[in-house]
Amino acid sequence: MKKIALLTFLCLCLAAAFSFNAFAKTELTYSSFFPPTHGQSQLAESWCAEVEKRTNGEVAIKFYPAASLVKAPQTYDGVVNGIADIGFTVLAYTGGRFPVSAAIDLPMGYKTGVQATKVANAVLEKFQPKEFDDTKIMYLHAHGPGLLNTTKKKVITLDDMKGLKIRTTGASGAIITALGGSPVGKAMNESYELLQKGVVDGSLHPIESNKGWKLGEVVKYVTENYSTAYTTTFAVMMNKGKWEALSPEIQKTIQAINAEWALKHGESWDQIDKEGIAFLKEKGGEMLPQTPEESAKWQNAVAPVLDEYIKSVSAKGIDGKAVVDFIKANL
Repeated sequence: MKKIALLTFLCLCLAAAFSFNAFAKTELTYSSFFPPTHGQSQLAESWCAEVEKRTNGEVAIKFYPAASLVKAPQTYDGVVNGIADIGFTVLAYTGGRFPVSAAIDLPMGYKTGVQATKVANAVLEKFQPKEFDDTKIMYLHAHGPGLLNTTKKKVITLDDMKGLKIRTTGASGAIITALGGSPVGKAMNESYELLQKGVVDGSLHPIESNKGWKLGEVVKYVTENYSTAYTTTFAVMMNKGKWEALSPEIQKTIQAINAEWALKHGESWDQIDKEGIAFLKEKGGEMLPQTPEESAKWQNAVAPVLDEYIKSVSAKGIDGKAVVDFIKANL
């Protein structure tokens, strides 16, 4: 009788333990606009797997690529409102909403994705922007040098830019205006069709996109305007309530993963930039270098873009010059 009672007690304990584990498990959703085959999408999905692994399954994350859960421009608000628990998006898709971090996207002359990613997270740590107070930022990262890509016309000098319509995103529109072209603000996932149909003459984007988004099939020339190279800041954020519901131990674990994955994204941007160049050339495309003299002209032409940023955010009570100077010092 005692043995039966003991066995019954043990069974009840095991049932309670299993019930507790099932109850304790946190299931989250993650929305990204990148297609599942893109390197950045694969990194995001691997972050989900790493979180589940290091939390011993206490946190499980379902990944939704290709904007299948929330559209790219609505991702940040989607996370705030709980449509997605975690989101991966481009901050510039909601222009004006993130004034401090917008400085990262300026034409600073970035050379690599690792460099741009380190700058982005340094700005986040240094200035602690209040613009992110309604979510918990996991980490930022940024692509390698954003260059001019055109379909039919070779662009090497400023004169070559006149009259061209160029697809841009966020702050990069001001770059094209400063260089003498006409910006057309559209999301990356619309670029292929716009270029293919001749709605635009080119696009300002990182070289990786020529493979990652297959733009090398419709782009023929890439101007190596490194002196005016911009970047685009990507953010991975979590719903604040979901974050605060996690235990301190799990939060610490995720933050450690975040630091690792930010660097992985930067390194990935650089690797896929190389692949983008190779894909472009494979499709018959051409890289167009600039002379030092022409490069200096382009750099001088975009200087007012930085000045305008400082002026515009100062009206919002933000020391834009301090942010710009900090980025320049950390390049």
